[in-house]
Amino acid sequence: SSGEGTGLDWGTGDLLPIWDVMVQPAHRWFHPAVGLSQVVWRHAQYEPLYHMLNDPEAYVFTCINQTAEQQELEDEQRRLCDIQPFLPVLRLVAREGDRVKKLINSQISLLIGKGLHEFDSVRDPEVNDFRAKMRQFCEEKAAKRQQLSWMAWMEYNFPLQLEPLAKGPRTGPLRVPNKNIFVNVKFESGGESFTFQVSPKEFPVMLMSYAIKKQATVFRHQTVESPEDYTLQVKGKCEYLYGNYPLYQFQYIRSCLHHGLMPHLTMVHFSSIIAMRDEQTNCTAHTPKMVSKPPPLPKKKVTMRAHRIPFSPCSHQPETPICFFSLVVQAGLYHGNEMLCKMVSSAEVNVCSEPVWKQRLDFDISICDLPRMARLCFALYAVIEKAKKARSTKKKSKKAVSEDCPIAWVNVMLFDYKDQLKTGECCLHMWSSFPDEKGELLNPMGTVQSNPNTESAAALVICFPSVLLHPVYYPSFDLAASPREQSELPGHFRFRLSPIRSCEQKQQLREILERRSHTELYEHEKDLVWKMRFEIRDQYPEALAKLLIITKWNKHEDVAQMISLLQSWPELPVLNALELLDFSFPDRYVGSFTINSLKKLTDDELFQYLLQLVQVLKYESYLDCELTKFLLDRALANRKIGHFLFWHLRSEMHVPAVALRFGLILEAYCRGSNYHMKVLMKQGEALNKMKALNDFIKVSSQKATKPQAKEMMHVCMKQETYLEALSNLQCPLNPTVILAEVCVDHCTFMDSKMKPLWIVFNNEEAGGRGVGIIFKNGDDLRQDMLTLQMIQLMDVLWKQEGLDLRMTPYGCLSTGDKTGLIEVVMHSDTIANIQLNKSNMAATAAFNKDALLNCEALEQAIEEFTLSCAGYCVATYVLGIGDRHSDNIMIRETGQLFHIDFGHFLGNFKTKFGINRERVPFILTYDFVHVIQQGKTNNSEKFERFRDYCEKAYMILRCHGLLFLHLFALMKAAGLPELSCSKDIQYLKDSLALGKTDEEALKHFRLKFNEALRESWKTKVNWLAHNVSKDNRQ
Repeated sequence: SSGEGTGLDWGTGDLLPIWDVMVQPAHRWFHPAVGLSQVVWRHAQYEPLYHMLNDPEAYVFTCINQTAEQQELEDEQRRLCDIQPFLPVLRLVAREGDRVKKLINSQISLLIGKGLHEFDSVRDPEVNDFRAKMRQFCEEKAAKRQQLSWMAWMEYNFPLQLEPLAKGPRTGPLRVPNKNIFVNVKFESGGESFTFQVSPKEFPVMLMSYAIKKQATVFRHQTVESPEDYTLQVKGKCEYLYGNYPLYQFQYIRSCLHHGLMPHLTMVHFSSIIAMRDEQTNCTAHTPKMVSKPPPLPKKKVTMRAHRIPFSPCSHQPETPICFFSLVVQAGLYHGNEMLCKMVSSAEVNVCSEPVWKQRLDFDISICDLPRMARLCFALYAVIEKAKKARSTKKKSKKAVSEDCPIAWVNVMLFDYKDQLKTGECCLHMWSSFPDEKGELLNPMGTVQSNPNTESAAALVICFPSVLLHPVYYPSFDLAASPREQSELPGHFRFRLSPIRSCEQKQQLREILERRSHTELYEHEKDLVWKMRFEIRDQYPEALAKLLIITKWNKHEDVAQMISLLQSWPELPVLNALELLDFSFPDRYVGSFTINSLKKLTDDELFQYLLQLVQVLKYESYLDCELTKFLLDRALANRKIGHFLFWHLRSEMHVPAVALRFGLILEAYCRGSNYHMKVLMKQGEALNKMKALNDFIKVSSQKATKPQAKEMMHVCMKQETYLEALSNLQCPLNPTVILAEVCVDHCTFMDSKMKPLWIVFNNEEAGGRGVGIIFKNGDDLRQDMLTLQMIQLMDVLWKQEGLDLRMTPYGCLSTGDKTGLIEVVMHSDTIANIQLNKSNMAATAAFNKDALLNCEALEQAIEEFTLSCAGYCVATYVLGIGDRHSDNIMIRETGQLFHIDFGHFLGNFKTKFGINRERVPFILTYDFVHVIQQGKTNNSEKFERFRDYCEKAYMILRCHGLLFLHLFALMKAAGLPELSCSKDIQYLKDSLALGKTDEEALKHFRLKFNEALRESWKTKVNWLAHNVSKDNRQ
């Protein structure tokens, strides 16, 4: 059997033939759809009406997909196994519309995991306007990029990978090499290569001039080319060396020096760069095969009766009989975290399928006093009848809270995206509530988007009153400012609006603003801060956050004065601007001011804070906001930022509350970078193959031994579809790394519950060094990602102060719902394995001090160990990283120590039988001290040097304590279990001793250091128990 069957149907009107093609999966399941098209046309020529057909290009395959929707297969290069039609039936129909446009839309839908037709089906004017505006914005950026010079285009496509430079005199062992180094340079065009001995302080242009002169001498060229026409590429990587930076500042060169390797560079002529630019510019893409999450089922139209809540008793029915319950709606008006007036509650009604209140809720605030970003928050909860008591706006006791069973919540803005006060009926689909420790029913920090899952969500129908006969709009700044402030130009503020204050008032203001604690101010202190707001602007502009906090946002006069004052406020340093991204500061003028202050961020600094900036998007009330435009603008100007912005957004597309916003931003980015979209689709295809392989391993490992399951894994990976998907792609963890070829025989899976995949790649061009990645499916990597980001930031801050503590902040990236990648640090092993391999008995392995001393280049290795041990001692203490044992502390062959697996932080330590197992502030055992002292018991000089490294590292972090506080505070939007409220961040304040002077803080740290050393026997006991209970031998 050929596996194909055709049947001819006739359409109506113009007698358009429609072909139905039956496909046997075993025969063509792994073939592209384009092959079937050719087969169909070969059969069609024998049909009676063949002459009526147009060219094959005029037709397209359609199928019914897994969600019972008809899908056009615009990209005929995709295999049927990737398309996954519901039945093996394809229909060939006449094309309609612009093929290129439809192809790009199809690619974007596959890449972002959400069909663009879903954005259309929302039928929301705000969505439509935002899409049109962002599309124009991003396509204009793409057009400007086409006009860039070849060097400017390189800065976009291959941003420099530089080590941070010390800002002042070095305070530690940041070694700037003085000896000359050997560098191999190969010409891309002719293939000839030369090795040079150069100073590491030379710039790339000097190295290129040496190479050109050498080439001209050897080949007796008449003319010598200009080094300005070349650039240097790292061999086998998407990484280039250019610009006026010394060679030792490039990460690649520094890495080669540390590992004793000779750098290998390739001379690339600018004509090759221009050809690459033109190729990427003209790319509209041929899509790689990719399995996407199928779009959700089409929404059914649900008709709601006014003032009713469709409510299913079955879905919320507790064990107590339903007659004991009644329902209440609570409502509050908020501006950020601030309640604008007293909460109000509805009357209680009995539970039924459609409870009705028909009740007017009045808030004690004038419409003219509503701030622009005011949001109306609702909570639906059940009350146990036997415990009824009068509703109160005061905080309820724990006993009262336990009697209120939260069911759902929803938020809505009072003004729409065009500044118009909302009127008329509005149906709000609510989000499920879960009791929390605070017992708060309203959720003002939650999204203002209704729950898209309309079929199962409770729906609250409300009606906004019509205040006037005509629409009411929030006034613009010119109208909001008072006449007095309109008449005074910004330059006049500091002279005409700063009244003379007494010395006592100035002193009191200084004390309030310099107060380290964030306790709420007394009323008289708030009044003083407000009265002296012009002095704050002129003398303490960094204290803007404190002024905004005490501003009365429910008084339009105060709001107008604050906004007017903001127009003349000096631009803030980045540190203070980051604080203003918090949910407590929702005003749009504050937002614009904040983003303007952040525009001076370098690309490296922006990349360092990108994780937090993406989370802050969740606080935005409208789609079109300054932060979104800022991120898109920078992402389209720097491919590295674009890469990580894409994955940070894509990894949360499964979250209903953000799927619309994040999906629209992803769509805009793709339209501004068609070629990068193609690169990202290749990565998505590889991730989908890894997920399918991981699912296969989870099932296989239950029925087979590990060697058998590993063999089945290799057989699966050797299929053509897997080899193709897992070869020649940029690594999602680091887009400069090319994963050229998967080494199937070196791949395996780990023994933990979720069976993470250990996949090894090889790249012959890069010297044949292996690259390993771990694929995890079933574990939330966001906390690991945040912890490693903070360790990397610490490393940057230390290096800026001249302290290189040889940290290893390996790559970690969340790519989806509990899926992600972790970089394998090659040539390293756990302390448990090292000690077990040096000991005959597991029970004594944790006490085997000499096991850590057996390595080559002993002196250098001990130095690497000492530095890295100091860095991680301080980092784990400051971040409160828990669950430390010998299986998640590793050592590289170079001697560098590093930590892995950050499942607990901010002091959330593991307990056993209710007892805290980790009683020491950080891991510092006598094993470590033994290595630091080079195996000598009385080598106090080496140990004191180690202690000095720790103290310097700690004090440097203390200087940047506010930066860590702000970054962790912004991450509250992520919803991590161990970072959800201000209480969690209190650990950082305590560990950095931010309420103390430098002398007190250093004394505090020394006490903790001595405590860790004194009680290291407890760590040994924990490690002993861990080694006995777990066989670490491979």
